[in-house]
Amino acid sequence: MSHTADEIASQPACWRRAVDLLPRHAPALPRHGERVAVVGCGTSWFMAQSYAALREAAGHGRTDAFAASEAPLDREYDRVLALTRSGTTTEVLHALERVRGRVRATVVTAVPDSPAGELADDAVVLDFADERSVVQTRFPTSQLVLLRAHLGEDLTAAVRDAETAVTAELDPALLAAEQITFLGTGWTYGLAREAALKVREAAAWWTESYPAMEYRHGPIGIAAPGRAVWPLGAGALPPGLDGQIAATGAHLVRPSGLDPLAELVRAQRVAAELAAGLGRDVDNPPHLTRSVVLEDAS
Repeated sequence: MSHTADEIASQPACWRRAVDLLPRHAPALPRHGERVAVVGCGTSWFMAQSYAALREAAGHGRTDAFAASEAPLDREYDRVLALTRSGTTTEVLHALERVRGRVRATVVTAVPDSPAGELADDAVVLDFADERSVVQTRFPTSQLVLLRAHLGEDLTAAVRDAETAVTAELDPALLAAEQITFLGTGWTYGLAREAALKVREAAAWWTESYPAMEYRHGPIGIAAPGRAVWPLGAGALPPGLDGQIAATGAHLVRPSGLDPLAELVRAQRVAAELAAGLGRDVDNPPHLTRSVVLEDAS
């Protein structure tokens, strides 16, 4: 088995540990009522989007998510929350440098004593969820579990759903599809973007992602026999859309009833299976690195 496959399978245990560690890490996380900017790159940006939508929906305060390179951090925020597995990503470090001494910053990372941790006021280290694979799976989901628990969610059912997700048979139509489009709404749109990224990273597969209500505004034009549409979460399939997808001949993945984050685990498994079928090194896909560290332009 690949490291990626092992790391995907370990997620239920990682999620339990993340919940158990909440009392230790809660003081470093955003407080109720704070205005928060959440920044990250790639996978971490998509997890930031999901958390921001959840935090605002839960009434905890204004929460904006940005790609670290594009974050307008001159706005008035009470805290910057930086998500970075390695703690070395250049754009995240630059964002932390911009707010240092001006806005309180918390970093969530898998690596103790990382450069990001040194720049932040507070560091949440989830080293138990670190990964050997370049492709992120268990760290981002464990991170989001911790953040959801901090918002007051009971993750007991989600952990059980993850146990199902790592063992359930995968849909053969997905493994045979030439193209997959992921849909989401609210906090699951970030998950849809991450699912599409995972399949692209691991298998170099043609994937797209959209807010569910936007799918009919053009993107449905690529739906066809041999392609698939995968809504993450029951709310990601608006009324009437199933019939429109059926008319295209594309395969529609019906809602499984699992927690949407557990559905993302299923998408990770599809990504790994597609990569294996192509003979790709899923742990070290071409042209990708564990962390993007840019040379100093000066």
